[in-house]
Amino acid sequence: MPGMDGSSEMTLATKDLAMTNLAMTAEARRSAGRLIMIRMPGTTLDAAMAAFLREHHIRAVCLFRQNMLNPAQLGKLTADLRTVMGPDALIALDQEGGAVVRATWVPQPPAAMSLGASADPALCRQVGAAVARAVKSLGFNWNFAPVLDLNNNVDNPVIAERSFGADPQQATALALAWMAGSLSEGVACCVKHFPGHGDTNVDSHRDLPTVNKSRAELDALELAPFQAATSFAPAMMTAHIVYPQLDADNPATMSRKILTGLLRDEWHYQGVVITDGMDMHAIAHHYGVGNAAVRALAAGADMVMALGTRETQLETLDALSAAIANGQIDPAGLKQRLARVAKLVQAYPCQTSAYPAQAEQADRALMAMAWQRGLTAHGSPKAPATGSKVRLVIRADAVSDGVSEAGIPAEKVAAMLRTLYDVAVTTFATDSQFDWSSLPDDGRFVILASTVRLRYSQHARQSWKPDLHLALWNPFQALDIAAPALMTYGFAAPAIEAAADWLAGKIKAAGVIPVASFSVDK
Repeated sequence: MPGMDGSSEMTLATKDLAMTNLAMTAEARRSAGRLIMIRMPGTTLDAAMAAFLREHHIRAVCLFRQNMLNPAQLGKLTADLRTVMGPDALIALDQEGGAVVRATWVPQPPAAMSLGASADPALCRQVGAAVARAVKSLGFNWNFAPVLDLNNNVDNPVIAERSFGADPQQATALALAWMAGSLSEGVACCVKHFPGHGDTNVDSHRDLPTVNKSRAELDALELAPFQAATSFAPAMMTAHIVYPQLDADNPATMSRKILTGLLRDEWHYQGVVITDGMDMHAIAHHYGVGNAAVRALAAGADMVMALGTRETQLETLDALSAAIANGQIDPAGLKQRLARVAKLVQAYPCQTSAYPAQAEQADRALMAMAWQRGLTAHGSPKAPATGSKVRLVIRADAVSDGVSEAGIPAEKVAAMLRTLYDVAVTTFATDSQFDWSSLPDDGRFVILASTVRLRYSQHARQSWKPDLHLALWNPFQALDIAAPALMTYGFAAPAIEAAADWLAGKIKAAGVIPVASFSVDK
């Protein structure tokens, strides 16, 4: 019998409220899981990882080279992920081209700047389509490419050959052609890094860069490719960079003025906005991943790339769940974000498609031709005659820049040269300490092969004097060494084969580096 004070009614009301709050909390957690992308360890989807994905309603995963062994293994992994994450799964990778590729056994695309050197939109479209065919056959439906950054700073430590060039019109035309090829094959693209990472001398993986240009200057250069892409790009990735003339207080990833005021309100962009990796030092070391994730969504991002550890992923989920539950992320805006991501999946569903051997063979031939067309000469380089005695000077180890995941071993370059020459090899550990005068004075033709992204030290610039410089990664290294150079823009197998064909006199280096400040001849 109810008490005279109505305690039973109050107890029921309290229970109803508790159940309502519990349901709201669960829905907030579900929404948080739908709006993050994670990375995962290993090459198989084990029971613990599958449970984590289900428990937290995660439908977006980015895979890296550590997750990939071969086509069969990777195909099973992506199939298992689709089974767990459901029909609206987003499985992504960075298959840009050049040094930044994750799956290395499929036809290897040229770096963007290699394509920029050949300045052929039709070729760019063909390459973009071929990349999409390959990654779709492995179970991916989202590729974080092409790069729209204009590399107008030769000291940029992270973009360089990943950019199509420095001229906004030409770079935009080439990048959008590449994207059109990918979209035609059913793989979503994600242009990056908005509003532009090209004119920095700091890598946002390491620290927080600043680009202090006026709006007029940004409109003329950095912003132009992204504005042109707003009608076509299904997704756009943010840059962890402060642009004081746009927002003095926040990096673009967390700037409402940039992501909402500029991109949504002024440009009317309707695609998905995803952050760059929130584990990068520019964000994690300055703001904390949970706080930064909330600020990114509040600023206008649709999806947060939580690529850190399991602990930082849970921190991100907890922070977003709380922000959604307490209304910090407004319900109407949350609904829009979920709808935009759902629209992306509907347009580019995650499904494996066949990659017939004949198509793969044709794509390999296409990529080899594209790498050849990008070869660029600087300073009138001349190859030694076949059979000559040469000395290869090369770094001993293959060093990743943190984005590429790999370099090229010295032995691979030496093996290529041995098909043409009598080769002696001299390796060095660091360019800042290697003594060039220690090389034997034995009359050999000296070839320096540059196999890292970082520019050379002042010591190397002042004292190294090769007869020929093979710039096999960052083309701007050719500015550092006083020697004629051949620039390949990358070290994938077809790039090395193209260099060998040039050395053998079979092909010419007809590319023109698409950066006006770089004096180039053919």
